Amino acid sequence: MGVRHAVVAGGGIGGLTAAVALSRGGWRVTVCERAPALAGIGAGIVLAPNALRALDSIGLGPELWAGDALPGPVGLRTPDGTWLSRSDSGAMSTRYGLSARAVHRGFLIDALAAALPPNVVRPGVSVTGVADAGGAVVVRTSEGDLRADVVVAADGMRSVLRGQLFPRHPGLCHAGEAGWRAVLPGAGLPPQQATETWGRGERFGVVPLVDGRIYVYATTVTGPGAQPTDHHAELTRRFGAWHDPIPALLDRLNRRNPDPVGILHHDFYELGSPLPRFHAGRVALLGDAAHAMTPNMGQGGCQAIEDAVVVAHLLARDADVPAALAAYSKARHRRTTLISRRSRRMGRLAGLSHPLAASIRNLALRATPRVVALRALDTVLGWQPPSGLAPTSGNLDAHAKEQP
Repeated sequence: MGVRHAVVAGGGIGGLTAAVALSRGGWRVTVCERAPALAGIGAGIVLAPNALRALDSIGLGPELWAGDALPGPVGLRTPDGTWLSRSDSGAMSTRYGLSARAVHRGFLIDALAAALPPNVVRPGVSVTGVADAGGAVVVRTSEGDLRADVVVAADGMRSVLRGQLFPRHPGLCHAGEAGWRAVLPGAGLPPQQATETWGRGERFGVVPLVDGRIYVYATTVTGPGAQPTDHHAELTRRFGAWHDPIPALLDRLNRRNPDPVGILHHDFYELGSPLPRFHAGRVALLGDAAHAMTPNMGQGGCQAIEDAVVVAHLLARDADVPAALAAYSKARHRRTTLISRRSRRMGRLAGLSHPLAASIRNLALRATPRVVALRALDTVLGWQPPSGLAPTSGNLDAHAKEQP
């Protein structure tokens, strides 16, 4: 058998992780990315222990995500600064063997691309469809057809290939929220803590990145299509009187500053109804294409990374591509569906706007012991890569057998 060819549709985090994993498993890989260049759109991502463990399993260990763990207390606050719940990175490290790292998406995209052989990524090339060719698949692209043994559809929440493979699926639905994101310079500010503040129907998050910058985000309960004319003014109106350091961070977003910061604003969409499976023949869907979820648990990118290492592992283990992809669907469908539903429920809890409902929520959060709150994340953060994907950069899983 010659070298098998995999085409990856989409050069985001999930697609590039799959490309690295497949390439290191002996596949010839082509990544088609419709944008003219690879880019991690201006926001941060928290690499939780499950994602770090997945990356390490394919040889992308600390050299990729080196840097300090999230510092100090990590948790939830009220707009006046009162803590609702908190833990720290040390507790996470003790429980899961390592702590989360927060990086800029652009940094992660660059690191993944650098781990690929030359000329694997084809920017400016979009995948428009696939066609079965018996023992192979024909990939229709904007620059002509490609023949592949397998296609990994990582083409985002508005996936063209998902629409082709599952035309009767209802597709995306609005999640009832919209959000702002930005990355700020940290120079001149005191050290920041990773926190999320819950008001009534509104949230504000602060995440220090390993490079010293600060990732901020905010959400509000709203219908689709609401677009403020002045994002900074809207953020100041909603959050300007909240606890420190939120006012100072908002001031850095001011477009009148000498070094203006771009503010991204998006409606939140999700696949409210799960797909029946994550594959069809020789095509596998991963990440947002397979299970677009709300960002309330910070697991969208992490689950895409998990998807990528699992599909590559199964394709390496089984020469029968359709059988390997059927095993991938079985391995990933239930887990991602449960996490998606949990993220949706968390968004509804955080988005409570009635004063009485929000007060009861806050009382319940304060009354929950820290160890109970952390233990609730075990099924998410304690995930292990498939057997045969051994960590390559240290004994990251040494503590796993000791977890309570």
